[in-house]
Amino acid sequence: MGYALVIAAGILQGAFILPMKLTKKWDWENTWFVYALTGFLIFPWLFLLLTIPHPATVLTTTSLRSLLLVEGFGLGWGIGATTFGLGVRRLGMALGYTIIIGLVATAGTLIPMAVMAPEKLGQPQGLLMLASLALVLIGLALCAWGGKLREPEHNSARNGPRSSFGAGLAICIASGLLSSCANLGFAFGGEYVRRAMELGAPESLAGNSIWAPLTLPLFFCNAGYCVWLMRRNKNGRLLLLKGTLCHWGLAGLMGLMWIGGFFLYAPGARRLGSLGTSVGWAVMMSTMVITANILGLISGEWKGASRKAYRLAVGGVAFLVLAICFVGYANQL
Repeated sequence: MGYALVIAAGILQGAFILPMKLTKKWDWENTWFVYALTGFLIFPWLFLLLTIPHPATVLTTTSLRSLLLVEGFGLGWGIGATTFGLGVRRLGMALGYTIIIGLVATAGTLIPMAVMAPEKLGQPQGLLMLASLALVLIGLALCAWGGKLREPEHNSARNGPRSSFGAGLAICIASGLLSSCANLGFAFGGEYVRRAMELGAPESLAGNSIWAPLTLPLFFCNAGYCVWLMRRNKNGRLLLLKGTLCHWGLAGLMGLMWIGGFFLYAPGARRLGSLGTSVGWAVMMSTMVITANILGLISGEWKGASRKAYRLAVGGVAFLVLAICFVGYANQL
């Protein structure tokens, strides 16, 4: 059941950005604002109120240390989430997702172990994790090379900002490193979960207590940036444009799919044992990469690319998926 929940979470996380392709009457910042409003603010707090007994007590009786840790990681995650949308828009769903998630998976799995169990880094388990980093670097290099070869055809066909491949790659790398704060916040914010269980929350739902405070900085980072863009570009009126009611629904669906993945991840990871945070994270990230690349291929992002570019990208994806599998296997030793 733990693996089933984590895999389902990965599918939702891998597919959540797909509805953005259909919000064609809006600019990026319009869609991302509604997505941030629903996924980072409305749904996390709604699920907290619906699934956690005495939510106010849980939030107010948790230690200041846990609060600062969670909000700090949430801030890093918020910046990563903002650059995530920009990176995927510039490099495409398949390539952008792969680079970002490859880094998120590795950092989000290794850092908790390095802090909480550093002695394991010199054991076969830790050495296998370090070997996976080499696979990640090879995979990223192949994906970057393939994306660079694809760039002329892809830039001419893609709607959105005309930016260099190097800029898009830098954005994706920054997003990947910062977005790993998601799992760090969950791993080091366990006091929220324990407090929720003490106040009567079932173990399967107790993890919901952490997402509302953890995603609050995400909302302010992403919504604030989107509001700034809308004011600069004078396109805030597009939110009220006639015939865009479905866009609100699509952006809201993005938010529901995104936070829904984390709501499934929390009980799934807890069912995977003492190393569930690391094992579950690796499995979820792997599923996300596979889902995103299948959807990117189906949606025609690589249409017109040369065979060499396609082969390099496929090889890069294979290395990244293999690296994530290595991390998951290492955590079970």
